[in-house]
Amino acid sequence: MSEINFTSPREAARAFTPDLSEFVDTTLYPRFWADPALSPRDRSLITIAVLIAGGHADELPAHLRRAVANGVSREEIATAITHLAFYAGFPAAITASAIANTTLNQTETV
Repeated sequence: MSEINFTSPREAARAFTPDLSEFVDTTLYPRFWADPALSPRDRSLITIAVLIAGGHADELPAHLRRAVANGVSREEIATAITHLAFYAGFPAAITASAIANTTLNQTETV
């Protein structure tokens, strides 16, 4: 059996659980991310914080890129990660910092 490499956790999930991916595509993004009660920028900061606190490193790069697209600066991301060290733990913040550094540096060179 050949190994299939996916470029993102979401792509791998789509292949294994298409119903879950459809739910995300038809409910999460069009309904909740589009709700004007919170801006996409604020939702991005909240999402990044929850991913860091929950230790969901695989999802973090995509949401870091989305945060930048939604107007969150690198400085704000760095400050949020530092702030989270006191609430989510230093290991979570250090891991997130390394992921952010790699992800955002890759984004700049593309």
